[in-house]
Amino acid sequence: MLFKKKVSKFKEALVERLLFCCSLLSVLTTAGIIYVLLSESIGFFKEVSLFKFLTDTQWTPLFVDKHFGILSLLCGTIVTTVIAIAVAVPLGLISAVYLSEYASQKSRVIIKPILEILAAVPTVVYGYFALLFVTPLLRKLIPGLPGFNALSAGLVMGIMIIPLVSSLSEDAMHAVPTGLREGAYALGSHKIQVAFKIVFPAALSGISAAVILAMSRAIGETMIVAIAAGQQPRLTLNPLVPIETITAYIVQVSLGDTPHGTLEYRTIFVCGMTLFLLTFFLNVISFKLRRRFQEVYE
Repeated sequence: MLFKKKVSKFKEALVERLLFCCSLLSVLTTAGIIYVLLSESIGFFKEVSLFKFLTDTQWTPLFVDKHFGILSLLCGTIVTTVIAIAVAVPLGLISAVYLSEYASQKSRVIIKPILEILAAVPTVVYGYFALLFVTPLLRKLIPGLPGFNALSAGLVMGIMIIPLVSSLSEDAMHAVPTGLREGAYALGSHKIQVAFKIVFPAALSGISAAVILAMSRAIGETMIVAIAAGQQPRLTLNPLVPIETITAYIVQVSLGDTPHGTLEYRTIFVCGMTLFLLTFFLNVISFKLRRRFQEVYE
């Protein structure tokens, strides 16, 4: 009996340490990424001032006349992300409300996995879909639209992230206690009133987290913008012209002939650090919103 207890304690301790090592691995991986980005970014800023990096309106590190203004790449990233969110949030939330409040259990089991298939499609496929299908279609509606533009890339990115918004939002709405719905029905509310005035506000923390997660996914998207957006950095918010995002530039340099260790090569690390800070900021907002609404409903 004593031997069995010792074996049981040994197994528990072993599992506990294994789980700790798994958690530590993710922390160390994040720390390693930050170290690489930070060390290379420091080398970059020894040669380029932070002020010029943040205020210069041109980004031409691979040209003879070199400029290192991140604003051009930030504008391209913001334009495509805003378009994607404008597409994904309404469609995703409408899908989530339908699946949570209107669809039968059988329909929910069938529709939700089909909708999530969109997330499984390789992004390079989405990129060529934007270039070869969406762009020609838009050129029929908008004469003079260039073959590469931010609009088609943003629209297809929005389609790609719909499952993130719909699936996570539907899970949050489905987790709302049934008692809230029953109380609203007992007071004479209609289904649409229950969905949008009771369930939706109660699940707002999960919904906001889903939207911010989808936004982070759009900011970090690479292949769609690299294929369909044009890879032309410019300071503009016009979605009808070719642009370049931060991720597309990283791909351009990583696959090119830029020598390792040069200032031009270090630009991909400072761009990576910029992306890291953007997504970190969005995650902080998501955490604050989640805490805020949890406190409200507690």
